[in-house]
Amino acid sequence: MSPSETTMPLTYPQTRRVDVSESRFGHEIADPYRWLENDPRRDGEVARWVQEQTALARGHLDGLPAREVFRRQISTLFDCEQSGVPLKRGNRYFHTMRQGLKNQATLHVREGVDGPDRLLLDPNEWSEDSADAIAEWDASDDGAHVAYGVQRGGIDWREIKVLDVATGETLTDEIKWVRFGNIAWAKDGSGFFYSRYPEPEPGTEAQANVANHAIYFHQLGTGQAQDRLVHATLDRPDLLHLAGVTDDGRYLIIHSTPGASMTMVSVVDLTTADWTVRTVAGADFSAEWSAFGNDGTTLFVVTSEGAPRRRIVTFDLAEAAPQPREIIGEADSALEHSWLVGGRLILSYLVDASTELRRHQLDGTPDGIVELPGIGSAGIRGTLADDEAFLAYTSFNAPLTIYRYAVSTGKRTVWAEPAIDFDLGEIAVDQHVYASKDGTKVPIFVIRRKGVQAPAPTLLYGYGGFSISLTPYYAPTQLAWVAQGGTLAIANIRGGGEYGRAWHDAGRLANKQNSYDDFIAAAEFLRDQGIACLDGIAIQGESNGGLLVGAVTNQRPELFAAALPGIGVMDLLRFHLFTGGTFWKYDFGDPQDEAAFENLLRLSPYHNIAAGKPYPAILVTTADADDRVVPGHSFKYAAAIQAAEIGSKPRLLLVETRAGHGAGKPLGKVIAEAADMWAFAACWTGLEVGRA
Repeated sequence: MSPSETTMPLTYPQTRRVDVSESRFGHEIADPYRWLENDPRRDGEVARWVQEQTALARGHLDGLPAREVFRRQISTLFDCEQSGVPLKRGNRYFHTMRQGLKNQATLHVREGVDGPDRLLLDPNEWSEDSADAIAEWDASDDGAHVAYGVQRGGIDWREIKVLDVATGETLTDEIKWVRFGNIAWAKDGSGFFYSRYPEPEPGTEAQANVANHAIYFHQLGTGQAQDRLVHATLDRPDLLHLAGVTDDGRYLIIHSTPGASMTMVSVVDLTTADWTVRTVAGADFSAEWSAFGNDGTTLFVVTSEGAPRRRIVTFDLAEAAPQPREIIGEADSALEHSWLVGGRLILSYLVDASTELRRHQLDGTPDGIVELPGIGSAGIRGTLADDEAFLAYTSFNAPLTIYRYAVSTGKRTVWAEPAIDFDLGEIAVDQHVYASKDGTKVPIFVIRRKGVQAPAPTLLYGYGGFSISLTPYYAPTQLAWVAQGGTLAIANIRGGGEYGRAWHDAGRLANKQNSYDDFIAAAEFLRDQGIACLDGIAIQGESNGGLLVGAVTNQRPELFAAALPGIGVMDLLRFHLFTGGTFWKYDFGDPQDEAAFENLLRLSPYHNIAAGKPYPAILVTTADADDRVVPGHSFKYAAAIQAAEIGSKPRLLLVETRAGHGAGKPLGKVIAEAADMWAFAACWTGLEVGRA
């Protein structure tokens, strides 16, 4: 099917309009599709509307010949054994494994580093559609038990269960209403710490605001009602609290945050009976304070206080009022992650959006670097006392490979490497720098198949928010576009964390437009440099990236051939009213504040559709069980663009069932959705597919 065959206007489902409006700071804000905010799993009218939209989208997408080619290509790139980074507990090594085209990753254990794998958990058998997944998990220090979260149908709520590693039996322990947290075992294996919310009112689980996050301790063999409350802040119901136990088991480390990267760090001395929570730093939430380990009473902390690119300080917890002592100052690159491994400090810096691992003695003295296989992304897992660590590395043309790393010698050996049925040596990766609207220099990765002549149909991807950095990674979905002769471009726009806090600040709140200017400038650069075809740019992003795609499509519709906004925050005036949306105020601004409201009103995709201008072809994707960015955002936006006079190119909505914001989505659904998106984009960018 060619664009000429698809430019006839589609007959969109009839969408009821309601007379709803609100007066906000002198503006009368109409919201004719407010009813589409209702949960489609509970509201029959919304469910019928979603079914009609999906039928329309399927009728269009199923007729695209490229869809099957992309489905086969993506499947080929996924079809391998992919191991996660192992967690060493005693002589046992626990790790996840994605096996071929199975829908969900499984959990395995090895007796000894090179022993045979033994399957512990297989979520592919938990439900008929394999939509239930293993979420957060941790093994006890002796390796006897694993506590693991169960994610059902993609939702953010978790249940925690406990597995006996020796017998493979699931214990009777069960924890409910867990969300936005992790699992951390006490050193003696008597139980674990976790974070949860109060039980919501029945029927409100999918959309109601969440508040009063708290940390509890669960003792094995007891009911949840007996769990010990460790930390809560009833005076600050907006805070998230995350708990971790130090390697030596002495301290519980608590990080509290109202959202984004402003954190307070507190500690609990677990050798005491009362478990008093003691705040160490960050009580004013003006900077990031993140503890990552200890050596005796010395606590190691990364902070952005006085250092937008972060620095390392220590606190002596033996002191009554410990004060920070800098051991590693702010560098010329952004400090992304920090670890205590094998008697060393290992720090991950972002050098133009790629990882560089630097070693230091515990007093901060430089101790060389960790050699990496190439330009990419890397991290490490280990303990301060153990010389054996595990190094994970990936890049656009390198799948995630796990190396066993000896800290004392720097020697690394392959522990797990996927075998891909595709010559990744054919993939070329280049990095460019372009100027944004205000002259700011922005890096962009360009990935294409060797021998493909430019200009070529191009898929441009971005995010630009919450200090999240887009570093090189192996993504079979995106690589399929490249394998079929297209160009993939990933722009490191402001709002991310590629250059530290200043780069993040330059793309949030009143500066949010900078993110959009950077993304628009990326498209113009690709076009003007002859990398992309003049009429051959498709843009894609998810969540905050879906918002990005929706916003720039409104602002420069003529620049793009196709737009693929996924699970996006499309109504910037009401995001704070649903689930965890209040945490996003730090990046977006508070719609209840007049200055922030005025800025959000100018940017909101739902409120700024430019009638009278020809828009690109648009495929909106979301999921009915998304309780992070509720699907009502995408529903309202899709209804609005279908009703607007913005040309004859299709504006479709595709809604996945039994799926959420992305985590835990069955691989089959991931492959199918990507095949739909790329086939749709190929049709409008002129990409001719045929490789498989």
